[in-house]
Amino acid sequence: MTRKVFCRKYQQELDGLSNPPFPGARGQDIFDNVSKKAWDEWQAHQTMLINEKQLSMMDPESRKYLQSEMEKFLSGEDFDKAEGYVPPSE
Repeated sequence: MTRKVFCRKYQQELDGLSNPPFPGARGQDIFDNVSKKAWDEWQAHQTMLINEKQLSMMDPESRKYLQSEMEKFLSGEDFDKAEGYVPPSE
């Protein structure tokens, strides 16, 4: 049976993650309050930001930036987009 959570991003009950995405309080908060759908979307968006903005995960400022954008994204606030990205037309 799939675990349900009330998703902070989508403001509705959706399938939850199977495990916290990382250790500690922040990982537990995401596990308890973010849906698998929102987390998967963040993972894809994070990859675009890393690639388009040429971020280095060795750089503490880049990691701090991504952490800040993750909080905005998962809370439904305005977040940075990859410049020049055009979503594929269906």
